[in-house]
Amino acid sequence: MTPKDLADLDRRHLWHPFTQQQGWMEEDFPIIESADDTTVYDTEGNAYIDGVSSLWCNVHGHRHPAIDIAIKDQLDRVAHSTMLGLSHAPAVKLAKRLVDLAPDGLSRVFFSDNGSTACEIALKMAYQWHHQRGEWWRAGFVCLRNSYHGDTLGSVSVGGIELFHSLYRPLLFDAWQAEPGDVESMRALLAEHGERCAAVIVEPLVQGAAGIHVQPEGYLRAVRELCDEFGVFLICDEVATGFGRTGTMFACEHEGVAPDLMCVAKGLTGGYLPLAATLTTERVYDGFLGRHEQFRTFFHGHTYSGNPLACAAALATLRIFDQERTLERLQPKIALLAELLANDVERLPAVREVRRCGFMVGIELQGFPVEARIGHRVTLEARARGAIIRPLGDTIVLMPPLSIEPAELRRLVEITAAAIAAAAGEAGLAAAA
Repeated sequence: MTPKDLADLDRRHLWHPFTQQQGWMEEDFPIIESADDTTVYDTEGNAYIDGVSSLWCNVHGHRHPAIDIAIKDQLDRVAHSTMLGLSHAPAVKLAKRLVDLAPDGLSRVFFSDNGSTACEIALKMAYQWHHQRGEWWRAGFVCLRNSYHGDTLGSVSVGGIELFHSLYRPLLFDAWQAEPGDVESMRALLAEHGERCAAVIVEPLVQGAAGIHVQPEGYLRAVRELCDEFGVFLICDEVATGFGRTGTMFACEHEGVAPDLMCVAKGLTGGYLPLAATLTTERVYDGFLGRHEQFRTFFHGHTYSGNPLACAAALATLRIFDQERTLERLQPKIALLAELLANDVERLPAVREVRRCGFMVGIELQGFPVEARIGHRVTLEARARGAIIRPLGDTIVLMPPLSIEPAELRRLVEITAAAIAAAAGEAGLAAAA
């Protein structure tokens, strides 16, 4: 089948996520055929730097031999087995490894298959735990304005991005939204609603889908202390920030915070297979123990929870962190990235602000009307120059695999700067015309 045939079939049958299909039908697009390390290749033979880690999940590069072998070895045993009434070695070993890596006190692991479900599980656990203590009135949650925790209805309920979430408001439960980074806003909400609140949920250090907004130093620690003061659980959504993205294994480590529940996904399998986990404490786990007739069971599960192939990929991914000293080798690249952004990007007239934490970058553009689709224009210009990046509105996101070499990192930033300059000039000419 030719690339044109594939593109025609795509337009005829596929519905892409977060995509206005009317615009999609009017444009050409790459069809990715293969990948190697930090480069992806399309059916026309064009090569692109994977500048967003295939939506923030690729950690050690594509086709890493150790992960490939781990999955192939597991295929020789069993590809899938339910965890309802059964167990298997990859899930058991992975749970132990996650507990060893996680902040102190997180000792239990509940598997699911994506970040949204991991957060949904945390919300349900927090609510049910309180309900089973007789505190049925603790049914509310506090989140942050502009927060994003996924696209299922429970996760959307604690989401604060109006563009994504306002349409579905009639389907959602209410949550109280605190101002990001404002400790007094969080305190005021908990003072008013704390007795009815089951948990506070935050993205630690960085609000990703909001446009890579970085919280002030000490904020996460202050939220942990407020949760303790008002007797509510703290849920940390590490789906985007986990597995090295901020420079440490988990973002919570920057401020020595141990949440009551922690959600992980994306980089867990190195970007190979869908897998997520919700980690929690013995205190939460013990709240669900009881005789069968008491019905204190956590009635939640997914067909592919703890899939053996995905668990094998995750175990290999975590081993590579040690074998290749991934976090240690990342530190100079974080410093290089900051230098490159300062020299090549921050000075561009179209750039309003560059926000960064570790290997998470948001480049906010300014001065363009919505209909200019400046973020999308930058994406197209970058693609023409050999890099895949993706915007969040008028904010360009860079989040390459942690394994990217310095030379490729330089090239990625150079392409991004050139793409911004070209798109801004094109948009300016269009506006003038």
